[in-house]
Amino acid sequence: MTTTLLHLEDEQTRLTLAPALGGSIVNWTAKNGGHPLLRPSDQAALDAGTPRRLACYPLAPGSNRIGSGGFQCPEGWLALAPNTVHDPYPIHGSAWQQPWQVLRHEAAHAILQLSSEVPFAYRAQLSFSLNEGALHIELSVTHLDSQAVWYGLGLHPYFPRNAHTQLFAPANAVWLGEPNELPSHEAVLPPDWDFNTLSTLPNTLVDHAFSGWTGACQIVQPDAGYALDCIASGADYYLTYCPLNQDFFCFEPVTHPINAHHLPDKPGLELLQYGASKRMAFTLQYRVLPR
Repeated sequence: MTTTLLHLEDEQTRLTLAPALGGSIVNWTAKNGGHPLLRPSDQAALDAGTPRRLACYPLAPGSNRIGSGGFQCPEGWLALAPNTVHDPYPIHGSAWQQPWQVLRHEAAHAILQLSSEVPFAYRAQLSFSLNEGALHIELSVTHLDSQAVWYGLGLHPYFPRNAHTQLFAPANAVWLGEPNELPSHEAVLPPDWDFNTLSTLPNTLVDHAFSGWTGACQIVQPDAGYALDCIASGADYYLTYCPLNQDFFCFEPVTHPINAHHLPDKPGLELLQYGASKRMAFTLQYRVLPR
């Protein structure tokens, strides 16, 4: 199946989008040297037909996993079924599994929109802009269901990784849970997961949410000779996924920790009435490292 792609570019980088595949980014590359700034996607990745094989996709109206088969809203229980074959929990909301429409497309700017009825009625917009090597992404949702619902947002970018890749992402704590259970409490950062200083990625599995984040992040790729200086707004948490023996890792700016719908005070979630909106943004600035 042929996937229609959108192409954007500025003086320093090129961006490719696949609106029909969950509003995903396919590739973001540097013009000088052709370095992939996000995990590169080839034709086989596109043909797989899932955003999980691409470079980045939106998380709405929630991020990561939700336990207990749903969650409580002011007017009653909202049931949720698993939405993948490999996870017992519904994960990452519903926006990534639906085609988005193109509202606007210019040389360095695009706006996509999704009108969803799953798992309730909402409208989402994604804005992508390139300017002097900076990729700016805005994600917003507007609640359109008569019942008020708890909302969260996030972005799920994949980044290239090798033994020298470094991450700076200051946080105060990490969310942990009992064995085989979803996270339930905050804990002190273990040394291998402490990115308060620029550090190489650990050689152990990391798949956790971090709190106390300022929104600042830096990803350094010494072998490719560049860094990404990043800043998020409207997202006080991030998730880091470092799988074993893979050439990528994920750094996800999000508004709430995993399973926040069942945590005390629902940290980071927002109860939206009909017509109310929520937004977040993430800017990634490409910077060539000095030789």
